[in-house]
Amino acid sequence: MYLEKALRLIAGSFIVISLALAYFVSYNWLFLTLFVGLNLLQSGFTNWCPMMSILKALGLKEKQTV
Repeated sequence: MYLEKALRLIAGSFIVISLALAYFVSYNWLFLTLFVGLNLLQSGFTNWCPMMSILKALGLKEKQTV
């Protein structure tokens, strides 16, 4: 699996899980959704995301463009 795909899967999973937890457990879980959204927003401007650094350290490779 490539870095970009893993990043999208993780971000989407975090959002869905936090929304489910907000619905069933406590509305405070919406802060996790806010955090993920703000992180994606700043990543769009800076092209840097903390999760990308973690995934690179775990050995995921970036997709090669031809």
